[in-house]
Amino acid sequence: MIPIIGYANDLGARPGEALGFKVSSALAEPYEVQLVRIISADPNPDGPGVRHMEIDAACNGRYPSRFQDFVPGSYATAPLPAGTDLSRIELDAAVMPMLADRDRQTVLAVGDPACGFALELSVDRGGLGLTLRTGSGEERLAVPGPMRTRRWYRVRAQVDLGAGRAELSFEPLKQGEGSGHATAHFKDSAKLTASAEAGIRIAAGNVGGRPRRHFNGRIEAPRIAFGEDGTAGGISLAWDFSQGIDSDRIVDVGGTASHGRLINMPTRGVTGTDWTGREMCWRHAPQDYAAIHFHEDDCHDCGWEDDFVFDIPKDFRSGNYAMRLRCGTDEDFIPFFVAAPLGRPQSRICVVIPTFTYVMYGDNGRYDYGPAIEQRMADWGAYPYNPDKYRQFGQSSYNLHPDGTGICLCSWRRPLLNLRSGYLTLLAPGCGSGLRHYQADSHLWAWLEAKGFEFDVVTDHQLHQDGPDALKPYRTVLTCTHPEYHTENSLDAFQGYVDGGGRLCYLGGNGFYWRIAVSESIPGIAEVRRTEGGIRTWAAEPGEYYHALDGQYGGLWRRIGRPPQALTGVGFSAQGTFLGSHYRRLEASYDPEIRWIFEGVEGEIFGDEGLSGSGAAGYELDRYDVALGSPENASVIARSENHAPTYIVTPEEILTHVSTTSGMGQDQMIHADMIYCDTPSGGAMFSVGSITFCGSLPVNDFENSTSRLLENIVRRFVT
Repeated sequence: MIPIIGYANDLGARPGEALGFKVSSALAEPYEVQLVRIISADPNPDGPGVRHMEIDAACNGRYPSRFQDFVPGSYATAPLPAGTDLSRIELDAAVMPMLADRDRQTVLAVGDPACGFALELSVDRGGLGLTLRTGSGEERLAVPGPMRTRRWYRVRAQVDLGAGRAELSFEPLKQGEGSGHATAHFKDSAKLTASAEAGIRIAAGNVGGRPRRHFNGRIEAPRIAFGEDGTAGGISLAWDFSQGIDSDRIVDVGGTASHGRLINMPTRGVTGTDWTGREMCWRHAPQDYAAIHFHEDDCHDCGWEDDFVFDIPKDFRSGNYAMRLRCGTDEDFIPFFVAAPLGRPQSRICVVIPTFTYVMYGDNGRYDYGPAIEQRMADWGAYPYNPDKYRQFGQSSYNLHPDGTGICLCSWRRPLLNLRSGYLTLLAPGCGSGLRHYQADSHLWAWLEAKGFEFDVVTDHQLHQDGPDALKPYRTVLTCTHPEYHTENSLDAFQGYVDGGGRLCYLGGNGFYWRIAVSESIPGIAEVRRTEGGIRTWAAEPGEYYHALDGQYGGLWRRIGRPPQALTGVGFSAQGTFLGSHYRRLEASYDPEIRWIFEGVEGEIFGDEGLSGSGAAGYELDRYDVALGSPENASVIARSENHAPTYIVTPEEILTHVSTTSGMGQDQMIHADMIYCDTPSGGAMFSVGSITFCGSLPVNDFENSTSRLLENIVRRFVT
């Protein structure tokens, strides 16, 4: 257990707004809260180190420790009207089990804690099961015969308490699979009626208590009938999951209006029993998508209560902040970002914080976590908790659910362990500090601080909400190292800034790559569908390429007609291990119109050392390509070279084993292009095309060729 941990209700805010901070502390003593500004989050003793500045705030102080619990796993809950007849119950649903090595995965559950009644229909290792609990004890009925994964079955159960009889069956919806049927007798019971505490769960058991026995798989058309039609307490409930696919609500079409809601947000917009492949979008044929996919590790909103609130003063400085929680030797940092008031910038420079990317990588459990990196963490005094070891808050869109399907929904209303100052991502030869995302982005923040550049920040979430107006006032806008994930709104905000004459510095690699969706009606969560191609750790299932949250086609922005080259001039071309190389100046850089970029930069080679991959050009590389929208007037001023043999061309660039979309040989496509151009609207663009570029900025106390080059750009752009 992590002794003290927390999260904020949002990742960003503006002066005059408030953020609530939710803390779970298993410690006995009160904890201390201290607001800090994050200057550097790199724990490497050979780098800038972890640097925080304490800030006065009204919320600073001591707060009592209290443990706040969270149970992962998605399910649905629905009300059961008081007075419902519980003496005779029929359960019915179509199910597709996805995980075979669990017992008692609950499909449907009825419970009334007031009288101790519980009825649960479940999928077991050995078949189908039914559990009945009354004041007389517990009865268990099973139908042997394993139900195969990824197959649809109709499951049914009937219980008659007055007759002391139960019946249970399953049958495949396609021929060629086995079926099963069983009956049992038990001591009859007096008639029961539901109290006000009674309820229903779909895909989890233990109604009225801590959710248990989650189902892993798909459920469609669940139905529960109580008593006999036309008699007192006789009702029928039936939920149509094809309605409200873009919501967290389930609709009862049985006539009782026992509508329910989804907890921990399972996956909707998935194919059901009627899907044939004739229609690929759930909006066009929702009846084909009448299933919901539940997982035992789904996580949407931890639901913790606020422990304290930070009312951001109206004159508060924009920047990168965290609430430091400290109790004895245990501490945590809850990150958040404060933008300037909309339309009233505090600086000429704006750094866009890639919060959508942070969320999609949030709690990423990596395959290479183990004793070696744990030792490095201890040696450097790094953040001590890793989501591969502490999985209670779910994982990232780069991980798989226990049933082997990809995680497509990620939340920021939970603790994100890898969004902590001092967190280490990886350990490999030549990897330098081994940082990604938040901690690697702090190399840029620390560089701006060292060079005396004042800067504001704005988050992806705020771009989505406020559009181009969030960036319009700034002389120049800088990205961080990996702005990979964007909604249509946030991408439009960047494009609007460039089209409006802004000066954009794209300081990363593999940016503006995946399309994601968010929802106003389901706050706190983002969705990705990994369709068609691209570098990916899992692939979306056939027929499931459209987001559930907004109904739009997912996947690569390139596949949707908006390749990153059209925005930044370069786009993802190659990926390799976390081992960087250098850039070499090209002839175009000596043009009198732009040679100012290299003033003070000696020699043709630069960026051959760094804290990220030991070189400025590494890990994920972007290339200039006019055919994909790169501006024809752009100058390729430098190009990386001599990359390790582990680098490969991205799948979307490859047609066959001997041909590519560009017509170039694959070995010619493994490099990063650094470009500069003036835009038709009077602005300018500078792109580096590499994730590890900013890792070279802190070398030699920020005095090096890469640092000087970027300083030349930024100083020109802000004047």
